[in-house]
Amino acid sequence: MDFEAARRAVAEHARVTPLLPAVELSERLGRPVWLKAECLQRTGSFKVRGAAARISALTPQERQRGIVTCSSGNHGRAVAFVAERLGVPATVFVPEWVDAVKLEGIRSSGARPELAGKTFDESEALARERATTTGMTYISAYDDAEVIAGQGTIAGEVLEQLGEVPSAVIVPLSGGGLVGGIAAAFAELLGSSAPRHIAVSAKNAAVMLASVRAGRPVEIPEQETLANALAGGIGLDNQHSFRLVQELVDEYATVGEADIAGAMCYAVERLRLVVEGGGAVGLAALLSGAWRPVGIADGPLVMVLSGGNVAPDTLRRVLEGSATAAA
Repeated sequence: MDFEAARRAVAEHARVTPLLPAVELSERLGRPVWLKAECLQRTGSFKVRGAAARISALTPQERQRGIVTCSSGNHGRAVAFVAERLGVPATVFVPEWVDAVKLEGIRSSGARPELAGKTFDESEALARERATTTGMTYISAYDDAEVIAGQGTIAGEVLEQLGEVPSAVIVPLSGGGLVGGIAAAFAELLGSSAPRHIAVSAKNAAVMLASVRAGRPVEIPEQETLANALAGGIGLDNQHSFRLVQELVDEYATVGEADIAGAMCYAVERLRLVVEGGGAVGLAALLSGAWRPVGIADGPLVMVLSGGNVAPDTLRRVLEGSATAAA
């Protein structure tokens, strides 16, 4: 993967997000905990990194024909944003259950949204069919070398901001592009001195974890989850992200819906950050005890808060549920 080309593209279209100290979590765990706040990224998630790297790599002919993608929201919003900046026509397929905030973000950036498919996998199949019939370039949200390299630029930022190598990096897991890119970038930068990588899935959106356990990409039924950014399959013909996750991720954890809701509330009430369900699964793993730094060398932990795009009604319900439970 060309991480240097990705870094240049990301610098043009994304921002360097802050690395924030998590004082209370640090006290709980007896070691420094830092939060890479991709929830404060342009378009509200880390996905703009991969979109910038991939769209910038298009040939002039590909740019003229346009691009098509499928997304549960964040990737589509990022593709729409970068495509508009570069003058590339973009069509974004989204499943029928897409978050209204994310759908509006896609539409307001000038892309053409296509609301189609009861599940992510159905919507993705329709998007790929559109690309085949029109000659447009299909851009995968997770299984594309340039997209993965773009997500991996987080690793270099963490090293520069932290000033040392973290002992472990905790990353949400969906299609694997984020943790795969970060782990591959750390491996290229540091070799055997790279940190351990912990991938956290929502129990209701754990197809990559199921695939790793099976030793091959598999499909599982799609379930409703607060972490809808993590929903969808990884593709039975997965070319990149499955191998990276299988080879480079050291530990896995899963969290349930109550844990995710609790982490979203904690982010608002204690961290003063709005973090969507998919972006909060790492936080949920630490708060619930689903993952603990057992056997991890001394040193700081870095957690990626991968996105902050959540509908106001959803956030309100989560916060009201927390208040009711506390009463």
